[in-house]
Amino acid sequence: MARVLFINGGSEGHINPTLGVVQELVRRGEEVVYFVAEPYRDRVERAGAQVITFDVGKFLEAFLAGGRTPWARVGGLLRTADIVIPNVLEQTEGGRFDYLIHDSMFGCGRLLAQILGLPAINSCTSFVMGQSGFDRLQESLSRHFPAVVNEQAEREYRQLVSEVQAKYRVQVNAAYEVFCNPAPMTIVYTTRRFQPEGENFDETYKFVGPSVVPRSNDSFAFPYVDTEHLIYISLGTVFNQAADFYKLCFAAFADTKYTVILSVGSRTRIEELGDIPANFTVAGYVPQLEVLQRAKLFITHGGMNSTSEGLYYGVPLIVLPQSADQPVIARRVAELGAGIQLKQEGLTAGELREAAERVLGDPSIRMACGEIGDSFRDAGGYRQAVEEIFAYKRSLGITE
Repeated sequence: MARVLFINGGSEGHINPTLGVVQELVRRGEEVVYFVAEPYRDRVERAGAQVITFDVGKFLEAFLAGGRTPWARVGGLLRTADIVIPNVLEQTEGGRFDYLIHDSMFGCGRLLAQILGLPAINSCTSFVMGQSGFDRLQESLSRHFPAVVNEQAEREYRQLVSEVQAKYRVQVNAAYEVFCNPAPMTIVYTTRRFQPEGENFDETYKFVGPSVVPRSNDSFAFPYVDTEHLIYISLGTVFNQAADFYKLCFAAFADTKYTVILSVGSRTRIEELGDIPANFTVAGYVPQLEVLQRAKLFITHGGMNSTSEGLYYGVPLIVLPQSADQPVIARRVAELGAGIQLKQEGLTAGELREAAERVLGDPSIRMACGEIGDSFRDAGGYRQAVEEIFAYKRSLGITE
């Protein structure tokens, strides 16, 4: 049995794909210690890991302290070192670990691997980004800010690098390392086919497909729901304060043949939405995997988890990207013919209904979704991820 330290942050999109991996590691005899934001303690413990936590409020305060410029985003991850690194070292003092798995964006994983002298594996829950892709992104985002602002932010970033290197005795060679935490092996929770320019990544990138594992306590009264024309709508768990959009959905699909399940999250009070059409079921939480197995259309914000889960079950998509990597994911869905992308701003009820009918009536979209779903399931998911982890362990002489 080997002992693994898993470093992650405080975001569902980065945590949920790893839960199946943790379960499988534990099932195969590994001992997993998982560092994660306190609100996610219970779900990670249920996966079988020993959990150590940090204060996500302090983490976000540090991350956002430098502002919103591209260099400030990278610098923000360095600022979190004083939240993450002492926390990990204090809570694991005296513990022995054989290897480390870290998220690609959060947790100062690459720095901790250096400090602890551990072989590292990168866990990438969105599209993977190489050095050239990161450079293009930095250049593109920088155009939205005055040159003097970018220059100041870059100077602050350089100062942060010097401070972190001196304080923790680590080496930071490039901003790409801070932002993407590259490692000798990277687990990517999608397929090469779905990954943009997937052919450009070498064999150290293991594309295992979506890590889909049933959630605990997922149940829904489907005997009472007509699933023949079922539309599922969700904007995820972060960017879901969208009462106006939910009312737009009412207007688009009320008094139609469609049955609609609408998940509004915990930040929207259902009573604020007014009268709910008879063909709608509205809830703060919906067992998404169970619903997607029956849905005929998924209207989504385009988060990587939601998109992957929809396509895993072959469900056509309408994507209304909100932020982060969602515009890139939406474009990829459209490129592969698995759905369409819409802009939420200025969208009318008629346009949304027309888009839904167009997607539902297009056999080529259903075919593309079915083919992608087949490829996702064939990739192996969390079980394949653990196979790759064990192969990497063997290459290093770490006993199982």
